Amino acid sequence: MSSALLSIATWNINSVRMRRGIVEQLIDHHAPDVICLQETKCADAQFPSADFRRFGYSHIALNGGRGGYHGVAILSRFPLLDVDCHDFCAKNDPRHVAVTVERGDKAVRLHNFYVPAGGDEPDPAINPKFEHKLQFLQEMTSWLPTASNGLPDVIVGDLNIAPYESDVWSHKALLKVVSHTPVECEALEALRLAGGWTDLARSFHPEPERVYTWWSYRAKDWRAANKGRRLDHIWTHPDLAAKARSISVLVDARGWSRPSDHVPIIAHFDLG
Repeated sequence: MSSALLSIATWNINSVRMRRGIVEQLIDHHAPDVICLQETKCADAQFPSADFRRFGYSHIALNGGRGGYHGVAILSRFPLLDVDCHDFCAKNDPRHVAVTVERGDKAVRLHNFYVPAGGDEPDPAINPKFEHKLQFLQEMTSWLPTASNGLPDVIVGDLNIAPYESDVWSHKALLKVVSHTPVECEALEALRLAGGWTDLARSFHPEPERVYTWWSYRAKDWRAANKGRRLDHIWTHPDLAAKARSISVLVDARGWSRPSDHVPIIAHFDLG
């Protein structure tokens, strides 16, 4: 087996302490090498690190939630180097953590993000949460393309935008709904193009194939209604995109016990 195989999962877990069991289920069923979590909703001291270390994830990078909000984490079977957390919009929000992961003689820079949701009203003039989201994306666009010190990079996380028509259950119905408004979609695409990253899910599943990673808790039967959105993403440097072997959206995880409203995505690479 190649020493340069690497699998990376991303998942908005919506409270890691409440849903620690389904993270362990992900590990038991799929055993990704690296797991990036968003919306952990706990301070670093409260994070259940010992539980995950028992499963072989000895290396953990945290940017913990404050007051029960936000928070991101990276769990890894391999050492995590050069851990960094960038503050966006001068809010001291725990919404980003970056690490370097080495496999064999190869190294990648991994950025894990939880982009602000943006509230309900898609008008920055009357909705400070939406204004924050647009400012956050603007700062990402300025900073992120040169933030990896020349290493090939992977951008993952809950970016809270479904950018393409087939990323939502109804393009027409959601055009004025936060997460799929034109201003958000254009901002996310401008960010992706600024860094030259490949949208890995769409590389393996081109439009018009529908791909969703989030289903609302409000639906009595989420699977039957299937009113989903693709809010969670894995982007890669073009060199890494060429080394990607598969990407999986684990839809069934939405039906696990005490589920998150998001599901995990796993990308597999052969860096050799």
